[in-house]
Amino acid sequence: MSSFTDFWATIPEGPPDPIIGVNDAFKKDTSKTKVNLGVGAYRDENGKPYILESVQKAEDILYQKKLDKEYLPITGAEEFTRLAAELAYGKDSKPLQEGRIAVAQSISGTGAVRIATGFLAEFYKGPKVIYLPNPTWGNHIPVAETVGIKVERYRYFDKKTIGLDFAGMKEDIEKAEPGSIILFHACAQNPTGIDPTQEQWKELSDIVKAKKHVSLFDMAYQGFASGDLVRDAFAVRYFVEQGHQIILCQSFAKNLGLYAERAGTFSMVTSSPEEKDRVLSQIRRVIRPLYSSPPIHGAQLVATILGNPELYQQWLGEIKKMADRIITMRERLYDLLVELKTPGDWGHIKSQIGMFSFTGLTAEQVGELAEHAHVYMTKDGRVSMAGLNEHNIRYFAENMSKVVKGELKPKSSL
Repeated sequence: MSSFTDFWATIPEGPPDPIIGVNDAFKKDTSKTKVNLGVGAYRDENGKPYILESVQKAEDILYQKKLDKEYLPITGAEEFTRLAAELAYGKDSKPLQEGRIAVAQSISGTGAVRIATGFLAEFYKGPKVIYLPNPTWGNHIPVAETVGIKVERYRYFDKKTIGLDFAGMKEDIEKAEPGSIILFHACAQNPTGIDPTQEQWKELSDIVKAKKHVSLFDMAYQGFASGDLVRDAFAVRYFVEQGHQIILCQSFAKNLGLYAERAGTFSMVTSSPEEKDRVLSQIRRVIRPLYSSPPIHGAQLVATILGNPELYQQWLGEIKKMADRIITMRERLYDLLVELKTPGDWGHIKSQIGMFSFTGLTAEQVGELAEHAHVYMTKDGRVSMAGLNEHNIRYFAENMSKVVKGELKPKSSL
């Protein structure tokens, strides 16, 4: 007869998370020159976590109010969801003014995607298949598969040009079964840092409309990508203007630095206020067994900043500053790679946008950088540009140049 301690003896060890694995390896490294370019979080000029001044002021305001910690409604804090929707869709958005956008607070972007896929799995009458860009954020796949939605991929990254495979992207979306779910990154595509142009977004809108696909937007970097909230929301707002009833997953982890506060929203455009109410009634049913009600503090911080004109303007300046610093690092890295006569064309370093850059380095080269230069990034060659600063960028560029030239690996002794 088995003992009680045998219950879990046959459970296999799960595969390591690729991002967490990079961070763990970095922490174990004792080198003074080590560099972590795997973490998807903003770092300041000295490589330290950065708390926005607008967030600190919002914290002070909330402290003075002495607010309670009662449960929020299932769909979250009303002021937060209202202001978040205005930020994403624009205050003059027609469906927003007409009360046709269903909004619920989520546990950041991951939670929003989980609500979206859970709702689609239960209520969508079209094909239960979601098309994701190749590559995409790693969590998209397991979140969709967990609720039973089939995952397919559409071409996105062109390895030859280290740019967008727009022709392949269009062809795959056109070939998808009518009514399929198409996931788009609204801006600063993760992991490539490559976005369609505004004209390309317009073409995609036409294709999606002709095929009667459902558009699911993941917007984790509004304002953080270019420093311009309106520019970064172009795709979302254009699709809505063209009559698409989009679904939107919105996160405030990156653009407000609220990584651990888990503040985000799920929203979707409906046909009428009555339809919106019916949708929200079912969204509550999706959320209730997951976590009952969302956390309050992050929502209060976001609402305080978006609802206070002075703090809002300060925040706009801060996201512009963060975006500009990353753009500067892109230009600096490009210049250094050219200065070091690194083989290849590195223009994509400057043309990509947002926190991440797809360098084009191979998994083998990434491994060599970690082993011989103490530089850590994900195996696909993605680097977090926020991890670079004037203290480490030359060191990184020199070693990146060496690994491309095949000079980094120590020569074997005879």
